[in-house]
Amino acid sequence: MAESRTGSDTGRGGPVARPGRVLATVCLCQLMVVLDISVVNVALPEIGRDLGFAPGGLSWVVNAYTLVFGGLLLLGGRIADLFGHRRATIAGLALFGVASLLGGLAQTPGQLVAARAGQGLAAAVLAPISLTVIMVTFEEGAPRRRALGSWTMVAISGGALGVLLGGVLTDLLDWRWVMFVNVPLVVLALPLALSSVRTGGGGSRRLDIAGASLGTAAMTVLVFGLLETEKHPWGSLRTLATLGGAALLAVAFVLWERRSAAPLVRLSVFASRTVWLANVLSLLVGAATVAGFYFASLFLQHVLDYDPLAAGVAFLPFCGGAVLGSFAASRLVGRVDGRLLIGGGLALGGVGMLWFGTLRPDSTFLGGFLGPSLVASVGIGLSVMANTAMGTSRVASDEAGLVSGLLNASRQCGGSVGLAALSTVAVTVTDNAATADPVAALADGYARAFSCVGVGVLAASLLAVLLVPRLPAPRNQTQNA
Repeated sequence: MAESRTGSDTGRGGPVARPGRVLATVCLCQLMVVLDISVVNVALPEIGRDLGFAPGGLSWVVNAYTLVFGGLLLLGGRIADLFGHRRATIAGLALFGVASLLGGLAQTPGQLVAARAGQGLAAAVLAPISLTVIMVTFEEGAPRRRALGSWTMVAISGGALGVLLGGVLTDLLDWRWVMFVNVPLVVLALPLALSSVRTGGGGSRRLDIAGASLGTAAMTVLVFGLLETEKHPWGSLRTLATLGGAALLAVAFVLWERRSAAPLVRLSVFASRTVWLANVLSLLVGAATVAGFYFASLFLQHVLDYDPLAAGVAFLPFCGGAVLGSFAASRLVGRVDGRLLIGGGLALGGVGMLWFGTLRPDSTFLGGFLGPSLVASVGIGLSVMANTAMGTSRVASDEAGLVSGLLNASRQCGGSVGLAALSTVAVTVTDNAATADPVAALADGYARAFSCVGVGVLAASLLAVLLVPRLPAPRNQTQNA
C-alpha cells in the first residue's frame, strides 16, 4: 500500500513527503545529536589511557562537541531556511558520518578533539532541521502532535540511552565504537532523507554575515565561559571577563539585528507570547534535565558504586517514563488546556527532582532511585512535548528553522548554565559537609543540587500556569513546505 501523503510539494523539484520516512529520518538525526552528548562519557578513562591525553585535557573530548554545538545552533537553524531542508539534512548527516569515522580512527588527542568538534558542527545543523522538517511536513493538529511526540521521546531518552550504549560498547568492544556507532546510523538515515525530505526553505540566499558572526561569537564565548567554571570560580576575573564579553557580544548582536536588512534572527518573532515563553521554559527545562541527568549518573557511580554499564541500565526506567509522558502529551495536546499540560508536567518533574534530593548513601535502586526516575521523566516528557508544540504553532514555514534553532539554543544554553551553576553548588556543599565520610559528603552535594533543580522546575511550572495562553484548537489545514 502506498504511504499517505501530507501537504504538497514546494515547487522546487522535491518529492512529496512520505510521513513515515520523514519521521524516521528526523528521529535518527535527533538520536545521533543526543547520543553523542553522553555516549563518550563512560569511555573517557579508556580514551585517556589509549591516546595519552594530558591531565585536564580529557574534558575537551566532551567540551569540543558542546562548545561548537551550542555556539552554532542559531546559524544552523537559519541555514535550513536559506539553503533548503534536504540540502541541510544531507550535509549535516554526511559531516556527522565523516567526523565520527575520523574520530574512531584517531591516533592523537588533537585528532579526536577535532573530530568531536566536527560532530558538534553537524549537530548544530541537524538538531534544528529535525524539528523544522516536522513543522513543515506535518499539518498542525493531530499529525504534528504525533510526530512531535516521537521526536520528544528520542530527544529526552536519547541521553540515557547514550550512557547505556557507551557502557556496552566500551565494555564489550572498544572505546572507538562510541564514535563508529554513528556511521551505520548515517548510512541508514541518508537514503531515507534523500527519498522523503522535501527541498523546502531555499528562500532568499542572503545570509547576515555580521549577525551570524556576532551571534555565533556570543553563544560560543558564553558556552566556553560556562564550561571553564569547572576550573575557574564564578567570581574569578577570568570567568567574569568571559561572561561579560559574551554579554557585550549579545548586545551588539541585538543592535545589529534591529537594523539588518536580512537579519539572522527577526526579533519581531518574539512579539508572539508562545515563542518567547516557549524559549524561556525550554531554557529552564534544559537546565533541569541536563543537570539532573548528570547528577543522577554521578550518584549511581560514586555513591551507590555502580559500574558504567549498570548505571546505564539503571536509566532505562527514565527512558520508559519519558516515552510514556511524550506519548500521553501527543494525545492530550489540543484537548487539554496547555497551562495544565505544561504546568502539570513541570510540577511532576519538579516533585521528582526534589525526591531525588532525598537520596542517601544507603538508598537502593528499588527503594530510592526508581520512584523519582519515573515521576520526573513522565513529567518532563509531558511538558517538553507540549511546550515544543506551543512554541512551533502558527509559525510561518520560512521561519521554521529560525524558531527551531531558537528552541534548541535555549535548551542547550539552559543546560550549560544549569550544569555549571549546580556543579558549583554540589562541590561547595561537599567541601563544607560536616562529615568525614567522603561518600556521604558527595551524597550531600548531589542532594543539594537535586533540590535546587526541583525548585527551578517548580518555578517554571508556576510560570507556565500564569502565562501559557489558552490556544484554540488548530485548524486542519495542510501546510506547504
